Amino acid sequence: MYLKKGTYDSAIHYLRIASEAALAGRRMDNHYGYTTSLARAYDFMGQTDSAFRIIRYVNNGATRYDYISVMVTAAGLLARLHNQQHRYDSAVIYLMQERALKDSITGLETLNSIQYLTSDYQQKTLEREREKQEAVSNYKAKLKNYYFAGGILLLLLVIGVLYRINKQRSRSKKAIETAYEELKTTQAQLVHSEKMASLGELTAGIAHEIQNPLNFVNNFSEVSNELADEMNMELDKGDIAEAKLLANDIRQNLEKITFHGKRADAIVKGMLQHSRNSSGQPEPTDLNKLADEYLRLAYHGLRAKDKTFNSAVETDFDPAVGSVRIIPQDIGRVVMNLLTNAFYAVNEKTRSGVAGQEDYKPTVSISTIRETGRVRIIITDNGNGIPPEIREKIFQPFFTTKPTGEGTGLGLSMSFDIITKGHAGRLTMDSNLGSGTSFTIELPIR
Repeated sequence: MYLKKGTYDSAIHYLRIASEAALAGRRMDNHYGYTTSLARAYDFMGQTDSAFRIIRYVNNGATRYDYISVMVTAAGLLARLHNQQHRYDSAVIYLMQERALKDSITGLETLNSIQYLTSDYQQKTLEREREKQEAVSNYKAKLKNYYFAGGILLLLLVIGVLYRINKQRSRSKKAIETAYEELKTTQAQLVHSEKMASLGELTAGIAHEIQNPLNFVNNFSEVSNELADEMNMELDKGDIAEAKLLANDIRQNLEKITFHGKRADAIVKGMLQHSRNSSGQPEPTDLNKLADEYLRLAYHGLRAKDKTFNSAVETDFDPAVGSVRIIPQDIGRVVMNLLTNAFYAVNEKTRSGVAGQEDYKPTVSISTIRETGRVRIIITDNGNGIPPEIREKIFQPFFTTKPTGEGTGLGLSMSFDIITKGHAGRLTMDSNLGSGTSFTIELPIR
């Protein structure tokens, strides 16, 4: 009654009560009948998943108890639900099952009538028996035909789906190959950009580093010019002794000019040695000297870009490290990258101006240690540290915490590959949030 009126909530409530009561009383035919109506109610409410679940339960139970009339109703409702879900192959199968079951009911009713009518007529009994056998044979033939037709339909559907999937796969493969080529090109461009950025840092550091000896050369040259003028004046006066003293001062200034000129020349030659294109072959390299040179370059490179930048620098080079077979240009790039990141970290902490850090002194340290079969380069800063949630990502390509335009996200990734793949070493990180970060380069001694 509630179902016909469209009050589905009430219908569902009472149908559940009736179904459970029938199940408790082992009246399974009534139980499956009420449960079928419950599935219809959910179907009318648009709750297809619930209707599917309930009617499948009914269909399985009715099949087990051979309740053909319930099986007919269940097959019809399943065909309808599959059709709503556009699963037409399943809908056809259940429609064929419904029709076959209806034919079976018709055949059984006919058989009962024949048995009733032939109780008095033996001859008619034999004829009815033949009709019954023919009905069963026809039923089996129809059922076989239905299943065969359903199988053919399902096979055609599967072939069509496989054809579409194969076609789509071909298009997807071509698109993936195109995207892969574009990705390789973009990655190569980004790697080139990272190398150029590293070269820019190196160039800025060289320019700033060479400025000091050039300043000395300029200053002593100006002083020597003044002393030469004074010496000429003393010679004009005839004061030879004073002129000789001035000439001696000029000589000392010239010696200092020569000293600082050679110092500038050494800086340029050293940096050209480290910045030239890598041959890819390891060569004996003074690791302490390399680390010290790139420390100064990284520091002066940042000073050249930001005049307000300042940081304490600490070094602890183990004399026992000596000469190690490495690719100096590649290791120099790694050290430069790690030091630049360290100076960036302490500079960011200085700029943040967090309360309670008024006595904060930005410090970056670099040290080397020789151990059995290996050497280590340790670069430490007392910046803000790296948050735990991103520590596993820092060596991934294109990952960066810097603002847009300040980093490509390839520096640590390239450094990791240079150490692990190019030198069979290790690059590890240890960080404490709020206290700072330490990177350790481990290189085998070969």
